[in-house]
Amino acid sequence: MADPLRHDTEVGALRALAGSGLPVPALVEVAPGSILMTYLPGERLDRLDAQRQLDGLTASSGLLRQLHQMPLPAGLPKAPDDELIIRRYRDAGGPPLPLRIPPAHRPVFCHGDWTNGNLLVTDTEITGVVDWEAAHIGDPLRELSRAAWGASLNDPRSFDALVDGYGADRADVMAWTPVHAAELWLWFVEAGPPEYLASLTQRLTNWPA
Repeated sequence: MADPLRHDTEVGALRALAGSGLPVPALVEVAPGSILMTYLPGERLDRLDAQRQLDGLTASSGLLRQLHQMPLPAGLPKAPDDELIIRRYRDAGGPPLPLRIPPAHRPVFCHGDWTNGNLLVTDTEITGVVDWEAAHIGDPLRELSRAAWGASLNDPRSFDALVDGYGADRADVMAWTPVHAAELWLWFVEAGPPEYLASLTQRLTNWPA
């Protein structure tokens, strides 16, 4: 892993998760630029059919809530700077969005990238939550919203599957979605590919009033 901060973040997160009951890899050996960890069984959720992905997301919601109830580990980064995201998005000329930062909730232990690609499953059991290099201390509804909105881009049913499974208020979670849309748009501006940026730009241009 080339980025020392992301390397150290993943190591710190996995050390904090040891013995938690969450299905995460155990550290075997840590060296500068590399992490050796235990193998976890299962397939990546994003490689399965739509119904199995939906079932897997529903199953994962309880694990996300469990993570958010854990003690805060020392040394993890702060949450992304949403004011900076909004300012950069507007400066870059992104499509108009109803951008505002919702009221804050008590900060929690966040995974940072709770997506179908970072969940391993067998049948509908979650056997692994991987890739902890974006872990941070942040708002639980921000993380839930990012996961639910991102999954809904491929299957709109995913939003309710995660939010209802987690037990959050849908309106509170929805309030965060413009921020995630702006963050993703900036990602595609900087990293591409152009066709994804064009598709997302069209989606954001038609954002509900």
